[in-house]
Amino acid sequence: MSAANKVLVIAEHDNRQLKKATLCTIRCAAQLGEVHLLIAGSGCAAAAEAASQVEGVAKVLCSDDARYAHPLAAALAPLVTSVAHGYSHLLAPATTFGKDLMPRVAAKLDVAQISDVIAIVSPDTFKRPIYAGNGIATVQSRDAIKVLTVRATAFDPAKVGAGGTALIEALAPIDVPAHTRFVGQALAASDRPELTQARVIVSGGRGLGSAENFHLLDKLADKLGAAVGASRAAVDAGFAPNDWQVGQTGKIVAPELYIAVGISGAIQHLAGMKDSKVIVANNKDPEAPIFQVADYGLVADLFQAVPELTAALG
Repeated sequence: MSAANKVLVIAEHDNRQLKKATLCTIRCAAQLGEVHLLIAGSGCAAAAEAASQVEGVAKVLCSDDARYAHPLAAALAPLVTSVAHGYSHLLAPATTFGKDLMPRVAAKLDVAQISDVIAIVSPDTFKRPIYAGNGIATVQSRDAIKVLTVRATAFDPAKVGAGGTALIEALAPIDVPAHTRFVGQALAASDRPELTQARVIVSGGRGLGSAENFHLLDKLADKLGAAVGASRAAVDAGFAPNDWQVGQTGKIVAPELYIAVGISGAIQHLAGMKDSKVIVANNKDPEAPIFQVADYGLVADLFQAVPELTAALG
């Protein structure tokens, strides 16, 4: 860590608490210098208070205003750039939130963005995956301000409640560009955990054969308290909604347990889940690539294996 560096993490939150991806980004940022956290929202005092309790956070900048009721990149980017020159690094999680916001921030600062950082080599040198994770690039930046998105699965989350000394400082809002306005959002309601937050994920692939058969995973997921995911092939075939997709063009996950059912294991899918702590694969093809990354593999008909496993769980 460089004592001279000050690092700003732009938080993803729900106005009450920080998302896990933000906690992982804070852990990454702590390797670079003194960590400050920017929280922008509407009625976000609770999130700011929670942030002040996070291990490694020295200061919380809170901009609580109706203009930030929705995390629009066009609204948040001017706020971030207004304080950017006091920092050596700007970080955000490589989630939909960070991928939307940080390119705009980098463009406004006229610097390059380094995406999907998985390791810090030095304050100006970083590692990131390329070719769907089959290669790791080491990237050096000479920009005065480094703009990074962080792959959350590569870092453990910072501990909540381990700090408690961070100063909360009010930050004046910046006018939102007139050309941007929030119209609406459609959220899928579910009793199950969100994919990127789940400890256990049960994912299905094209091997399930139909959207109706995909519901075979529901009982297994319910008994495990798991989220349900899908391969790109299953999503493209209409078996599962797009927001269930795990993979390079979907969500990057690293749960404690990942169960892959009827998934062959294309490179695109493996890039999104191979960092899971324990991987269990069920496929009738013994040559399926998924078995190369699986800790436990079952070569069997999923239509027999899944009901038996569900029943065995009681």
